Amino acid sequence: MDWNTLISNKRLGQELRHTERHDERTEFKRDYDRLIFSAPFRRLQNKTQVFPLPGSVFVHNRLTHSLEVASVGMSLGSDVARAIIRRSPEYAGKLMEELGTIVASACLAHDLGNPPFGHSGEKAIQAFFYEGAGQKLQGQLPSELWNDITHFEGNANAFRLLTHRYSGRREGGFVMTYSMLASIVKYPFASYYSGKPEVNGKEKFGFFTTEAETFRRVADDLGMLRLSANGEPLRYARHPLVYLVEAADDICYEIMDIEDAHKLKLISYDETRELLLGFFDEHTQESIINRIRTENIADLNEQVVYMRACVIGKLENECVDAFLKHEQEILDGTFQGSLIKSISPMQREAYKRCTDVAFGKIYHSKPVLDIELGGYKIMETLLQQMIDAIMNPDRFYSQQLLRRVSSQYEINAPDVETRIMAVLDFISGMTDVFALDFYQKINGTSLPIV
Repeated sequence: MDWNTLISNKRLGQELRHTERHDERTEFKRDYDRLIFSAPFRRLQNKTQVFPLPGSVFVHNRLTHSLEVASVGMSLGSDVARAIIRRSPEYAGKLMEELGTIVASACLAHDLGNPPFGHSGEKAIQAFFYEGAGQKLQGQLPSELWNDITHFEGNANAFRLLTHRYSGRREGGFVMTYSMLASIVKYPFASYYSGKPEVNGKEKFGFFTTEAETFRRVADDLGMLRLSANGEPLRYARHPLVYLVEAADDICYEIMDIEDAHKLKLISYDETRELLLGFFDEHTQESIINRIRTENIADLNEQVVYMRACVIGKLENECVDAFLKHEQEILDGTFQGSLIKSISPMQREAYKRCTDVAFGKIYHSKPVLDIELGGYKIMETLLQQMIDAIMNPDRFYSQQLLRRVSSQYEINAPDVETRIMAVLDFISGMTDVFALDFYQKINGTSLPIV
């Protein structure tokens, strides 16, 4: 792959049109601003990241997480761009200088497709079709769509949200630039390959069948390396900037979860301090501790904040170095794994310790399990009611329920495939609070009082 084609400000939906500009923003800055001011981005403030939504102690939600990931992504992209330009001055004054903004924009968008209640909501959608009431639909749907919905994936849903033309929306969805769109597709292959060890051991994929042609157009135009033969389901090598978006996400969610766990008293101060200082050698640890003393930072939470900031800075530098070290492999499509797994051994081991603690004490903690259990049940009920309504639209209750769906969703389309995707668009776009409220209303446990 070639940087000269990989970085393009061509905009999906405006390829053949000239649009007059009234300010000096770059196309990539327009992507960033468009996302910041969008309704789907604002809704992230009411979606679970890991812990239940904030009570008396503030912890991260999807919105704050996305903003932090974008900040780290901006640094990663800008540092990589500067290093590449120093080595290859011919890139100076060209789009390479915009890498930071492209990565930051992709970071803002990376969680837009996640349904309510975190990964539990994602799992509820999958399970509804492969082991729940939705199983009966298998014979009525094309195998490609069945693969999509039984492996429902937030990453693929984000690409759909940004590119799909819903009723009344402009062609091209959000009308984003090609490079930004390619940078959010962490798993650039169809659901056919989901869970196949030779491609990717995870139950992941990058785009639904409905957006496959859009992704092919973007990927081919950017010169992304196609790995599947003609006639096979689409499969590409990652766009290089995906690795930077992924690294920003890896850095933020793991380290910020440790900070949140300390605030919620799931792990002690001593354990938190040991985990965070473990990223540094003894000399640097001593410097950090002395700085805390010199600045007279007495509050333990603020001490954790300072140590966390030091860790994020260190990991950002490490991931930049890893990207530059493996740049040619990344461009050749042969690089395996992630940047966070390619950092130096001491930092990699410290990161693994954080991962182990998070898995044992955070992700399986009672507050997290409670939200996942409740969220799963809410999502299951919404899916059952909505799918039943679109399959039996002549019933009175179905008609009443479908009237609650915004006209932007193609809920009354003539074909069942479009109606099912419309239901998933509607439900996955809900906030946690809206999903709970809708669940209570359709179950008759919450009625408006005049």
